[in-house]
Amino acid sequence: MKISGVDIRPGNILEYEGGIWKVAKIQHTQPGKGGAYMQVEMKNLQDGRKTNVRFRSADTVERVRLDTKDFQYLYEDGEMLVFMDQDTYDQINLPSDLLGDAKAFLQDGMQVTLELWDEKPISVALPEQVEATIVEADAVVKGQTASSSYKPAVLDNGVRVMVPPHIESGTRIVVDVYERTYVGKAG
Repeated sequence: MKISGVDIRPGNILEYEGGIWKVAKIQHTQPGKGGAYMQVEMKNLQDGRKTNVRFRSADTVERVRLDTKDFQYLYEDGEMLVFMDQDTYDQINLPSDLLGDAKAFLQDGMQVTLELWDEKPISVALPEQVEATIVEADAVVKGQTASSSYKPAVLDNGVRVMVPPHIESGTRIVVDVYERTYVGKAG
């Protein structure tokens, strides 16, 4: 399926220059002169190479549809992560760098989606949002307006996020895994 260069999103799998690439980060840039473009950081899913590519809105790229299968995360074994097939109970080991920055949000027993290309797992997708507990939150700076200011906080997995001033240590919150942003209080 062809998509425009400016419609690329993190997590998309693209066919580019004969390889299969996973989009890690994007940055939309609109320079003073010339047209807008999307700066895309991608990782090759076959050999692990990384590259940065500029896509203009006129550029089209092939978005690859991968087979997906639900797995459950069991445990970490050195540099490998062990997952179990929900249907067959088969276990597979995958390198932890397959998850990239999202690995910090992986929790025991978590349901994940493995993306398969030619029957081979090439990426792991976590849920978009997860719950986490604040273990450390900075004090509110007196005189800050509540609407515009967020304060730094540390989650129980060691990830730093910005949270509203009323969030304190011990609070369970919902976090966007890929943007690493505060979504709301956990219900």
